[in-house]
Amino acid sequence: MSNKVYITRVSKFLPNAPVSNDDMEKYLGMVNGKPSLARRIVLRNNGIRQRYYALDAEGNTTHTNAELAACAVKLLYDRTLGADDMELLAAGTSSPEQLIPSHGLMVHGKTGGANAEVVSFSGTCCTGIQALKYGWLSLLSGEKNNAVCVASERMSSWMQARYFSGEAEQLHLLPKKPILAFEKEFLRWMLSDGAAAVLLQRKPCATGRSFAIDWIELRSYAGTMETCMYAGAEKDENGELHGWTSFSGKEWLSKSVFSLKQDTRMLGDHITQLGGAFLRDIIGKRNLKAGEIDWFLPHLSSMFFRDKTKSEMEAMNFNIPDEKWFVNLATVGNVGSASNFLMLEELSRSGKLQKGQKILMMTPESARFSYGYTMLTVC
Repeated sequence: MSNKVYITRVSKFLPNAPVSNDDMEKYLGMVNGKPSLARRIVLRNNGIRQRYYALDAEGNTTHTNAELAACAVKLLYDRTLGADDMELLAAGTSSPEQLIPSHGLMVHGKTGGANAEVVSFSGTCCTGIQALKYGWLSLLSGEKNNAVCVASERMSSWMQARYFSGEAEQLHLLPKKPILAFEKEFLRWMLSDGAAAVLLQRKPCATGRSFAIDWIELRSYAGTMETCMYAGAEKDENGELHGWTSFSGKEWLSKSVFSLKQDTRMLGDHITQLGGAFLRDIIGKRNLKAGEIDWFLPHLSSMFFRDKTKSEMEAMNFNIPDEKWFVNLATVGNVGSASNFLMLEELSRSGKLQKGQKILMMTPESARFSYGYTMLTVC
């Protein structure tokens, strides 16, 4: 049994034409017919210039989340591997479109093919890396000969103005909040749609680049940290989260239970610090040295966190020069769980990779502060 697993193919699917900052409200709509006061502030800080939506210019849905994922998966197929050959499908997302069935099963339904093992990971940004780790371990154990790991998001479905209108009508009750609460509205201008998938096999591909998976480290800080980003729930003054079943149907609207919210104060105070603490432990565990890393692929929700991440790493004497950072946030947008795969796909087509190079991927998740670090070797 081989003690190595390889990413032999990487694919992406970004729906429709890119949407510029100026055109965002044409797709998402204006809340109560008025332009957002927060949009320009958020965009100025996040550094995103364009993104993709599974919407047309009238705000109509063009692809479901499962369809986005299935499109990315199908782009992995060729004459040597098709839908009937896939042994394991591991899917991650922040934005499933139903509670039941699981997202992975919906993706499998769209890809078709023979019966296969399917697993779904729910959460936020780490779900793509969680799917990757499940696939990696399944091949390492000898249980599977191949695995497809896919991450996808359709956050535009959560961000359309019609889902904020009822909430806006409640604002006259909040004298100090003349616009939608910033913690709720700022995510409208941060998140976008798309999917990316990887194929795992026990041998590198005969032509083109493959990536050996050296290790994947995941850690949750939920045991010591309260919730930062959430949906389908309400957070009380003590920091406790109460799920949607705790509220009446009327309260679902009045309390905007199903809107996606983020405690931006907690995000700024903890997201880079806890990621740095985890990296420090990995450095000790794996004798990791910054000089060994040829490419650094950090998932940044906003370019606001680039300098903060860099400073955190420099404080532990783990300095990765700017020319080794590879980030496509400005042109792709924040696609949550798919972001790391999208960076890897773009880097693989750049012509910059050389055999033996090391790639470190960083995946922070603010929901209740989880983190992933992944090391790959170019083959």
